Amino acid sequence: MESPERRGWNGFPGNHVRGPRALWATPEFAELVAPPCTLTIASTRTTALFGAGAAHPADNHSAITEFQVDDGDAEYARTRPVLGDVALPPTTHPWSNRWLLFRDPDGNMINFFTSVGGAAVRKFKP
Repeated sequence: MESPERRGWNGFPGNHVRGPRALWATPEFAELVAPPCTLTIASTRTTALFGAGAAHPADNHSAITEFQVDDGDAEYARTRPVLGDVALPPTTHPWSNRWLLFRDPDGNMINFFTSVGGAAVRKFKP
C-alpha cells in the first residue's frame, strides 16, 4: 500500500488496536506483519523504484500482492507468454530482493520476489 507520507498513517485505526503494529524500517517504508501475510506501506519515493507509474497513491493500483518464489527469473520465463502488463521485469532492489512486478487481468499489482542477499535472505530463508 502506498502512502504519500508517513504522518497520515499515525492516525490509522490499526495503530490503536491490539495485534501487530507497523514496523517502520525507514521513514519511507513499514511492514505490518501478521503471519502468514505481511502488509507493506511505502512512500511515493520508495514506490518510484518499482518503475514509472507502477503504483499510484489512493487508488487500486497502490496495493501489491506478493508471492515469495524460489527463482523469480525462472517464473518470469515460465509465465512471460501469458503475462499482459509487466510493470517491472526481474530487477534486484537495494534491499536484496529480486522482483517481477506485473498486473493481473483486473489491474491488480502482483509481485513474485526472491531474496538474493544479505538481510533479505536471513529474513525469509529458514
